[in-house]
Amino acid sequence: MAHGHATGAGPEVDRGGGLRATARRYALLPLRVFLGVTFVYAGLDKLTDSAFFHASGTGSIGELMHGVRDSAAVPALVDLALKSPAGFGYAIALGELAVGLGILVGLFGRLAALGGALISLSLWLTVSWRTSPYYYGNDLAYLMAWLPLVLAGTPLLSADALLARRRRRRTP
Repeated sequence: MAHGHATGAGPEVDRGGGLRATARRYALLPLRVFLGVTFVYAGLDKLTDSAFFHASGTGSIGELMHGVRDSAAVPALVDLALKSPAGFGYAIALGELAVGLGILVGLFGRLAALGGALISLSLWLTVSWRTSPYYYGNDLAYLMAWLPLVLAGTPLLSADALLARRRRRRTP
């Protein structure tokens, strides 16, 4: 591994290159942990908030969607959410939880990252679209943070790496 590409071999195997190669292999791990913990927390926070799933009222998904409807980049997404605010709220909360756990465990890492990117994209196009200046809104930043994991997957310290090693052992 002269150029430091991740092989999924895990931390116990140093294939050369020293500290720089190790740093390259583990470069996405802090991002993966941050996004995983954040999305698990976001999902659990919604699932345990008694007001969140209501169609109206302070702190409800319905009130949030009504509040952003006219400023959303894609109002049709908000209209769709408003057809069943509780259903949309559960979809977001369970999606965040699944994405967070998937990326933390590293199971179907690219798919989990794609799910995180899609959740972030939908929130950017609806909830935080009119945030000005744009860098005050976090949904676009989360979307961009997910993209390296969509491309790279979870090749280290992951169920994906474990499954890949098992497949390689079975292949003659």
